[in-house]
Amino acid sequence: MATTTTYTISDLAREFDLTTRAMRFYEDMGLLQPERSGPGGRNRVYSARDRTRLKLTLRAKRLGLSLTEAKDIIDMYDSPRDTGPQLRKFLAVLAEHRAQLEEQMAELEANLDEVRTHEREARALLAKVDKALRQA
Repeated sequence: MATTTTYTISDLAREFDLTTRAMRFYEDMGLLQPERSGPGGRNRVYSARDRTRLKLTLRAKRLGLSLTEAKDIIDMYDSPRDTGPQLRKFLAVLAEHRAQLEEQMAELEANLDEVRTHEREARALLAKVDKALRQA
């Protein structure tokens, strides 16, 4: 008989550098579904599936997806349906986030250009001030 690996809330929180509060939040969002044990079901017991879902959730967050989007995509992979619709949905979400990031990047580039212009102007003015002081 094979043993199933399980994790406590502290195990996963430590492994993924999260707080137990964050773990409970992910559970409230339906991203994690630990079994309950102990008196009154107070102890959470996480499965390898929960660990994988947590890992995918954190990856989705790094990509800029909302937790709702992450849940929708992760839930699709849990279902036994064809992977075609799942991949199309994932690609659509990624395309939307890529467009948002590209827009943010363009705004940052414009801001950087403006900062560089102000730096050049300030240096030129400072050079004039320094030259006038040396001539005085």
